[in-house]
Amino acid sequence: MSTVGELLVILISSSLVSNVVLSQFLGLCPFLGVSKKTNTAAGMGAAVIFVITLASAVAGLIYKYILQPFHIEYLQTIVFILVIATLVQFVEMFLKRYMQALYKALGVYLPLITTNCAVLGVALTNVQKEYGILTSIVNGFATAVGFTIAIVILAGLREKMEYNDFPESFKGMPIVLVTAGLMAIAFCGFQGLL
Repeated sequence: MSTVGELLVILISSSLVSNVVLSQFLGLCPFLGVSKKTNTAAGMGAAVIFVITLASAVAGLIYKYILQPFHIEYLQTIVFILVIATLVQFVEMFLKRYMQALYKALGVYLPLITTNCAVLGVALTNVQKEYGILTSIVNGFATAVGFTIAIVILAGLREKMEYNDFPESFKGMPIVLVTAGLMAIAFCGFQGLL
């Protein structure tokens, strides 16, 4: 059982210190693809928070109560991908029905949450570090919050950069990659927290 202090350390570590996008470089496709507008980035972040948090809980329960007792841990990757795909389908159906503007804005990147390596990476990390169910949920939530922080910051910067004059060779994706690299360097400053 994890103490509140341990959970707080995991919360800060997974969201800021070991940011899934800026230090582990997982989930770069939606990070670069959906970060053109802050409202779209925030919507993607909310969807990722929902999927990663629930996937961490469900994957942890399945691993602990089905895969381990039957000694079929080798199926974890396949099972986790199925769990993630199911959750993404629920998110997609919900957004299509109740938030059509966000559904259209996210476009192809919404179903790509299924193949977002950050989501699978969190589930596998929880198993590797032998986290309990509550700790897995906190780690998943914190990782997703870190993803959301990074994508919203990049979207805000991209909105500001839209009106700047750059040399021709830096226009478009090159300046976005330079900005993402500078963000990664800036997030290295959080390593002194823990």
